[in-house]
Amino acid sequence: MKKNQQGMTFFGVVFVGMVLVFGAILIMKLIPPYLEYWSVHKIIAVMAKDSALPNMTPAEIRSSFDRRAVIDNVNVIKGSDLEISKDRGTTVVNVNYSVTVPIVGNLSALMDFQASTVNSAPGKKPIE
Repeated sequence: MKKNQQGMTFFGVVFVGMVLVFGAILIMKLIPPYLEYWSVHKIIAVMAKDSALPNMTPAEIRSSFDRRAVIDNVNVIKGSDLEISKDRGTTVVNVNYSVTVPIVGNLSALMDFQASTVNSAPGKKPIE
């Protein structure tokens, strides 16, 4: 009785291995920017709960962010990158930034991040 061979070919195994390696490289390169974003988001959330925030000047808010960023090892943005505004008497702190991560050769991933002390701030006026 003749038995038919079953299973993957050598080239099939190599192809699946390459896909798995590429996926692992992609995950390892994309996780650090998200971890840093979560740190930025945590800093902004803590600042939003700070009872002193409404009485702080923009320079004090930026300084407070910088001090917290040093503690959480945030290097992607600085206090000078914050957008600070007033919305109906409430101080609103926004930050928008992009991170470009080189993957392989000329292939890169662009990630846009946004964090705010409020979900939306219609009618906000910038503070000078």
